[in-house]
Amino acid sequence: MKAVVFVDTHSVRVEDVPDAELEEPTDVVVRISSSAICGTDLHMYDGRTGATPGLVIGHEPLGMIELAGSAVEMVSPGDRVVIPTHLYCGVCVNCARGLSAACLRVRPGGFGAAYGYAGMGPYRGAQAELLRVPYADANCIPVPGEPGDELEDDLVLLADAFVTGWHATELAGVFAGCTVAVFGAGTIGLLSAYSALLKGAAEVYVVDRIPERLDKAGELGATPVNYRQADPVDQIRELRRTRGLPIGEKAMSGVHIGIDAVGFQAHDRGALDEENPTQVIDDLARLINPTGKLDIVGVYAEKDLHPVPEGHPDGSLTVPWATLFSKGVSVGFGRTHDRRYTVLLRDLVLSGRARPSAVVTHHGRLDDAPQLYRAFDQRADGVIKAVLRPSQPHG
Repeated sequence: MKAVVFVDTHSVRVEDVPDAELEEPTDVVVRISSSAICGTDLHMYDGRTGATPGLVIGHEPLGMIELAGSAVEMVSPGDRVVIPTHLYCGVCVNCARGLSAACLRVRPGGFGAAYGYAGMGPYRGAQAELLRVPYADANCIPVPGEPGDELEDDLVLLADAFVTGWHATELAGVFAGCTVAVFGAGTIGLLSAYSALLKGAAEVYVVDRIPERLDKAGELGATPVNYRQADPVDQIRELRRTRGLPIGEKAMSGVHIGIDAVGFQAHDRGALDEENPTQVIDDLARLINPTGKLDIVGVYAEKDLHPVPEGHPDGSLTVPWATLFSKGVSVGFGRTHDRRYTVLLRDLVLSGRARPSAVVTHHGRLDDAPQLYRAFDQRADGVIKAVLRPSQPHG
């Protein structure tokens, strides 16, 4: 089968690899119709995490079951399924508590696993023609329709991006009428903002510096804030004052909730071409109102293999705990426990109430992966979210 394989820093290519096969009675093999490229794939592409050459990458798949093991009961060949990023057994104590991203059985010597990602288990990725799915009854979410239909892009985002955006708002406790600031207008930031709006947030601000991404935030209904123009904290406070603060809130011109959708590759406000991994947390600590909430869904690498000058290879960072403590700000972060949300968000999409596909900007065949990775990494050609179609003929 054809698959996208990590070669080296800033290099992926499409190669012939052995076909995915059934290895356990609880497995299925899925023929992939769509597989999205994620910002976390770029961490491997940029050499920041320890991907091994030859790794088949990708963790956002949608497709049709082609083969099913003898012990699979809930799904069958011919079923269309979306497959969450994190694998889980469905029966260990963490899975029973809904903490599927911390499954205790899927990764030897650790907890939690994912497809095609460095340090997250031995599972090949989903940017391929076929994918083996272990514990299929737990990990295959049935969806209606046929490959290539009008919901293809909405459904593939249920594998990770929409679910993670929703998870951000759950951790942050977004409520009707609240004010939210999302830093980062990549796919996760945009879908965090979109999820907050779906939940009834009164004001949602999205901070970034890339015009196409800020335009997309505006299309979704959020207020874009370009940090190249001025301090984003000052900009948001001024926007709130200009719009008129609610009675009794004149001393609280910040926001109830802040979401960090950037992570350890944040750019420094004083030197925009340099990284400052705590910049977003520093900004949100200033912006969030007393007793507010800070949620972190941007990735902070445990080990940064290619830290920038003055970087932190061991992941240790100095954050403004005193400010957060004095304000009484609650902080939440962690991987997305997919199983809590995937079915509910599927039904939200099928009802017509949600269309996360608005963030998808590019499509391609597997053969287009190197070009799309390059453009995505360079923030070029307006790429926000790219979806590969492995079932399309190769060039």
